[in-house]
Amino acid sequence: MREPLSLVVTTFNNAATLERCLASARFADEIVVLDSGSGDATLEIAKKYTDRIFSEPFKGYGAQKQSAIDKAMHDWVLLLDADEAVADGAQIAIEAALTDPQVAGYRLPRREQMFWTFQHTLSWTNTHLRLIDRRRCRMNAVPVHAALEADGPVRTLKRAKLLHYGEPNIHTKVDKINAYSTGLVPNKLRQRFLGARMVLYPPVFFLRQYFFKRYFLNGWAGFISAASGAFYVFLKYAKVYEARRRERQ
Repeated sequence: MREPLSLVVTTFNNAATLERCLASARFADEIVVLDSGSGDATLEIAKKYTDRIFSEPFKGYGAQKQSAIDKAMHDWVLLLDADEAVADGAQIAIEAALTDPQVAGYRLPRREQMFWTFQHTLSWTNTHLRLIDRRRCRMNAVPVHAALEADGPVRTLKRAKLLHYGEPNIHTKVDKINAYSTGLVPNKLRQRFLGARMVLYPPVFFLRQYFFKRYFLNGWAGFISAASGAFYVFLKYAKVYEARRRERQ
């Protein structure tokens, strides 16, 4: 018999993706939704799947996720973003892992939406710590890209894939790039060799994504994703350079 499982999701105006998210993981024994003031149909959709719905002002990415995790009734938690879904076949792998878990958590591979398509199955997929024993894992305090950290061993469930519907078009991608690069500035003000980083790192990033991570298998979507990722790398260092110039004025 497996450990009972809580699905935990934080939301804010996620009506476009939330139904797919919750439906994909309805095998969980409990669903917890923590909303931060949605004005669309997010809460109406959530009510179709659970009555464990909470509302709190947004405290920052990591703190909001941790608050949601703390509300779970079970020790084992599957943490999803509202624009993610559990892929077909992942339930079997997740439930098998929870029959006798000997670790603090499991990393799950995530296939990314690339505008009008999804990552080719042979291109590189990152893994994310999402299936956790909440007694041994907590969100860190990184202001952008906050993530779970474990105080014990972690394994990867290769067959428990997530699908990320986060970038349906180039406009959304560019908006994220702009917001994330601005959010990183305070933590990088003391970084050295900014000029070299602006010049050298973007092309290195592009080559790594396009060739070594096999984004070329995704056609033009892969090329655009790798190129916009390289621009993100450039932009975050350019904004740090700009912030330093302001400090000296």
